[in-house]
Amino acid sequence: MHVFWKKGYEGTSMPDLTDAMGINRPSIYATFGNKEELYRKALQRYSDKSTAFFRECLDAPTVREGLERFFCGSADAYACKERPRGCMAVQGALVGSDDAEGVCNEGKIQREAIMEILQERFERGVAEGDLPKDTDAHALARFYVAILQGMSVQSASGVSCADLKSIAYQALAALPKA
Repeated sequence: MHVFWKKGYEGTSMPDLTDAMGINRPSIYATFGNKEELYRKALQRYSDKSTAFFRECLDAPTVREGLERFFCGSADAYACKERPRGCMAVQGALVGSDDAEGVCNEGKIQREAIMEILQERFERGVAEGDLPKDTDAHALARFYVAILQGMSVQSASGVSCADLKSIAYQALAALPKA
């Protein structure tokens, strides 16, 4: 997973994978079928963990509290020294050749899942009176996904965790108040 995350789908070679996994090429093919299937499994694993983390953060009593946990936790994760910087769903297969179209689509599906999670939370916030009744939950979710993805790109460029958290707090300032 970390090799794909760091080098992207197309930038990762079979020797990169065999070295990282400590197994030979025939074993990779026997276990996963091909590089694309291995990438899909790695992305799904990453996405499952990320989705669980985001849902846990956003389950806070208020939308603002949930977003603060969501963004600050993401900043910590994006700047973590034990793994590649940024988000695998953003870094791993944002763009690619025609041969990588399926992989790029998988990344898009995973990125859109975060959009749906945020929109659901904002809709709940409107229903609970935590956000104004006229809040466009879809537009607000799209805005915050753009911030999150921007933080991922900034992180991959070497921006510090403190600067990522500054971005997060600026984004929180834009949250509509009930």
